[in-house]
Amino acid sequence: MSRANPVRVLVVDDSAFVRQALKEILESDPEIMISGLAGDPYAAVERIKVQLPDVIVLDVEMPRMDGLTFLDRIMSQHPIPVVICSTLTTTGSDVALAALAKGAVEIITKPKLGTREFFEESRIRICDVVKSAAHARLGGSQARSAAPKAVPPKLTADAILERPNSSAMIQTTERVVVVGASTGGTEALREFLEVMPLDAPGIVIVQHMPAEFTARFAERLEKLCRISVKEAADQDSVIRGQALIAPGNRHLLLKRSGARYFVEVRDGPLVCRHRPSVDVLFRSAARYGGRNVVGVIMTGMGDDGAKGMLEMHQAGAFTIAQDEATSVVFGMPAEAIKLSAVDEVLPLGAIGGEVVRRGA
Repeated sequence: MSRANPVRVLVVDDSAFVRQALKEILESDPEIMISGLAGDPYAAVERIKVQLPDVIVLDVEMPRMDGLTFLDRIMSQHPIPVVICSTLTTTGSDVALAALAKGAVEIITKPKLGTREFFEESRIRICDVVKSAAHARLGGSQARSAAPKAVPPKLTADAILERPNSSAMIQTTERVVVVGASTGGTEALREFLEVMPLDAPGIVIVQHMPAEFTARFAERLEKLCRISVKEAADQDSVIRGQALIAPGNRHLLLKRSGARYFVEVRDGPLVCRHRPSVDVLFRSAARYGGRNVVGVIMTGMGDDGAKGMLEMHQAGAFTIAQDEATSVVFGMPAEAIKLSAVDEVLPLGAIGGEVVRRGA
């Protein structure tokens, strides 16, 4: 991506306010241009005929034709990366998660008024999500030929937690699995967690996702998996047969008291342009878990988690990266591999079995 080759975005939303707000937010990034605005899917089809966008930002609750029906048609006729623009209502969350299962690559929330800091963080997320979506692999092909560019971090995990010291924790009988994912991660995590047996080691997950969506995401996985899946709450114990998912907009840390592992949910600044940040979780795992940890980095844009995975690796953890062929965006795993932080690179379908073997 560059000024000469910006990501072309079509915004489809029945609200004129939302369309204009998204236009202003996206055009604030020189690597993005608006190829069109449409009030409903029928108008969107006409815009697509004029110019094929790289990414569609799509509302899912619209008159005339709902977003899910339009998404089905896009994916069956001419796959284009789709970012769902959703409300924070329960219905909006359910429909947005259904859209991810149907092939949409990311979720953003509708722009709203707030503090300057809130607006700037929302702008960063919306622009980053759209640029990430432009590199998503759909049906085995990559949307844009340019290699994903590493997203420059604003802050490192130092903002939340000090670096681990050189001495790894004394190994106990219990293993803990920590997982980081971003674009394409919702379906990757579903596939990963569905193969986990009832006695799987305790799992702690950071998936980049807006607040209010993570609870519904966890509830959906709870219904599909043999293990228990829940949105993490502060001081939750990490136990066998359970996966904890970081709440949207909160950092999640692994902690230890004696032989007990638990999680801490914490506020704080964006780290590697994200909250929750994979780097924060991974650093805490290096510091408090050491050799007891199995770390997994999955599909996603940018470099969040790469440095944290190196710290885990140096502390004695066994580390796994999802391979390029099965990643929707081979950004985060590639950055970890470049740092020599990864013990094994595996296709998505093989990660679960290796985690169970290592965590037994």
